[in-house]
Amino acid sequence: MSERIDAPGDPRQSGDAPGDPWPTVELLYSWLESNPVHDGRELLLLRLLKLQEEVGEVAEAVIGVTGSNPRKGTTHTWDDVRAELCDVIITAMVALRTLAPDARTVLAAHLAGVAERSLDTRRG
Repeated sequence: MSERIDAPGDPRQSGDAPGDPWPTVELLYSWLESNPVHDGRELLLLRLLKLQEEVGEVAEAVIGVTGSNPRKGTTHTWDDVRAELCDVIITAMVALRTLAPDARTVLAAHLAGVAERSLDTRRG
């Protein structure tokens, strides 16, 4: 069973912008940091490996929703795939926060660069 995070200043209880994931990412990051199993470089590497684990769960769900494993048949739904994709995004955001205290700014700048490169080529 997952543990609830109901800390003072919990963004789910505050007036923070609806849909802004960063306050919750910060809470998750702080929670992980306050319950360390490893530290230093090992902690960082394990957070990055966790991302690969989550991506594998997306693959497992897609295989399950398409019934591609004849031994197992259809084992998942598209809701399962969506949930696993959300786990990938959350895990990536926490990993980015581990690497960069200003993760929000780093992501926004990178996203703007990707959009400029990608969308500008369509306009021309």
